[in-house]
Amino acid sequence: MTLSSRLLIKPGTLLSLPDIDPDETHGFAKGPDLDAALERNLTRLDELQYLMYAEHRRALLVVLQGMDAAGKDGTIRHVIKGFNPQGCRVTAFKTPTPEEAAHDFLWRVHPAVPRRGDVAIFNRSYYEDVVVVRVHKLVPEHEWKERYEEINAFERLLADHGTVIVKLFLHISKDEQKRRLERRLDDKTRQWKVSLSDFEDRKSWKDYMRAYEDAISKCNGSHAPWYVVPANHKWFRNLAVSQILVDTLEALDMKFPKPSVDLSAIRLD
Repeated sequence: MTLSSRLLIKPGTLLSLPDIDPDETHGFAKGPDLDAALERNLTRLDELQYLMYAEHRRALLVVLQGMDAAGKDGTIRHVIKGFNPQGCRVTAFKTPTPEEAAHDFLWRVHPAVPRRGDVAIFNRSYYEDVVVVRVHKLVPEHEWKERYEEINAFERLLADHGTVIVKLFLHISKDEQKRRLERRLDDKTRQWKVSLSDFEDRKSWKDYMRAYEDAISKCNGSHAPWYVVPANHKWFRNLAVSQILVDTLEALDMKFPKPSVDLSAIRLD
């Protein structure tokens, strides 16, 4: 069984996050061999992105979700760098602006979806609208429950038009989050990232876990699968995410298009 398949949440599964150990590394160990494997994956991502751009039939959307300090920014910094920035855009979905809040919850998302040949990374996403709004009771229960089907329909629309969707939940423990937040408090280069909401949300940890379990279980089709990545160890997180992306793109069996001109007729003086 490949690493990617071990981390895949099979459609129809009722996810239980306590059953997944955030410290799990699936037999991998930190060291030179792992570093070399990560570098091979990053090189391969660059090759596959170029092939996807040339083929121009599909796009890649990567959705990153997780609790505060789960490593979304670190994943982008250490893994997404494998993509050519000319064809890759990162969008961070924060609290909706007044303009965004005046529309349906998916209104602000569609413009950030990648065009064919490109890669888009969502640092948080529309899943906040069935997680945060649920935990903090920002909308009525019937409203956020309806959003599961709306998300499924949205992802099906994207998939039907050539967008390959990979959704990654970076799974850390509450204790590991505490250690990371404490390091932010002590590190002058990270203190700017400190938010009071990060600490307040820890009080609702169980509510967040239940909300994520439901979101992942209810919005998990073969066309838009979820992977739960144990993320207490950053080195394993980076390897796992890079491997999932490589495996996803290689499975597309992409081909370079044929030349649009007769190459034999070209003569260079």
